[in-house]
Amino acid sequence: MDLQRTSSLSSSDLVRKYNVPVPRYTSYPTVPFWGNTLPATQAWQETLLSTFTASNKDEGISLYLHLPFCESLCTYCGCNKRITKNHGVEPIYLKAILQEWDKYLALFSEKPVIREIHLGGGTPTFFSPENLTHLLTKLLANADVHPQHEFSFEGHPNNTTAEHLQALYDIGFRRVSYGVQDLSEKVQKAINRIQPLKNLVQATELAREIGYTSVNYDLIYGLPFQTQESIAETFRQVIALKPDRIAYYSYAHVPWKEKSQRAYSEEDLPAEDEKLALYTLGQAMLLEAGYEDVGMDHFAFPEEELCVAQREGRLHRNFMGYTTNQTQLMVGLGVSAISDLYRGYVQNVKTVEEYYALLAMGEWPVMKGYLLTELDVQMRRHILDIACNGQTNWQDSPALALIEEKVVPALQDLAADGLIELGQNELKLTTTGRRFLRSVCAAFDLYLKATPAEGPAKPMFSKAV
Repeated sequence: MDLQRTSSLSSSDLVRKYNVPVPRYTSYPTVPFWGNTLPATQAWQETLLSTFTASNKDEGISLYLHLPFCESLCTYCGCNKRITKNHGVEPIYLKAILQEWDKYLALFSEKPVIREIHLGGGTPTFFSPENLTHLLTKLLANADVHPQHEFSFEGHPNNTTAEHLQALYDIGFRRVSYGVQDLSEKVQKAINRIQPLKNLVQATELAREIGYTSVNYDLIYGLPFQTQESIAETFRQVIALKPDRIAYYSYAHVPWKEKSQRAYSEEDLPAEDEKLALYTLGQAMLLEAGYEDVGMDHFAFPEEELCVAQREGRLHRNFMGYTTNQTQLMVGLGVSAISDLYRGYVQNVKTVEEYYALLAMGEWPVMKGYLLTELDVQMRRHILDIACNGQTNWQDSPALALIEEKVVPALQDLAADGLIELGQNELKLTTTGRRFLRSVCAAFDLYLKATPAEGPAKPMFSKAV
């Protein structure tokens, strides 16, 4: 599918043209376009139950648990987090998550079948192995586990212990994702994430010794003081450890949203051309080392399940990122967690205090949501097809006329610039297009077309590169 197409524009020209704020498309419509209201309780719960009934027995459901606590603040981070060294918060928070789960269990018409669990944060390994075991044991007590389940968690190399890994392995976890970000000492100091290489080596070796079948590293390009030389050294060290997957994300510099990012100035960040060079270098080193470019900043070995799922046409993307399971229902538990109801979304409140208070009153801890129209469903399918499969076809789409009017002109521009091969009611990404995948997806985003990404207010999304 890596089609070659030469653009009349240079790489620098492409960056200048397409390096604008666009979503990462973990949902459609994306969160900023939901508004700040919550659909009527009956409406979103009927949507939830309809999806649950249609999919639970065969494909199962996914669970995302947001565990927001961290002992120290990484200044680059845009996640919902709570900084504390007080581990006394652990049992209180986990009790609240189980209370929220009980509310879902009371709604479901039958015992849920759990296909997928992901622990995100924050730092899930902030919690003790004993507390994580308690949480997951209780959570699964009134559920069945799907035979093809996939359980994964995010770990910090500095505090993921053998006890963490063994406890989660015993429950069924087989994939761990370590936040590496960068291995340069100068960069680590700038982002307040001191993480010696020896800690990453130990955490990786422990996971493999225990039996984890997939170890993922998260890396970021565009951080302060990164250079091509420092990135090359980071990748040499990372590739030597042979992680099964690598996510190589673009740093989202949004200091108007994340005050911690004001710890350094924009002058400390790589310029746009240099940032693209950092990505291109990392990508080239990964491809040379035998990784495949899955898309949207993800790489994996050909035999890894992510690549297998893509070849078999079952790769999916949701709020957890890329996943090999196409579950229609994903229940999000914890502060700020989002539930994907297939034809709707609901998001939890963003502070621990609000979350506790609402649950204590017996209320749902939700703050806003959105119910999809039939047109939303159609546009989401095209965006997911591009993000997961590198192509899409709208020949038989009920929205064919609208796509021809609103979308095709943008696609013609993308084709002229060498980002896609455009056929009769179909497109395929080129090699160059993979670097600007979010921009290609954005061609089908009718909400983004109606509301300019740049305006008098600050942009809602990070830039594409």
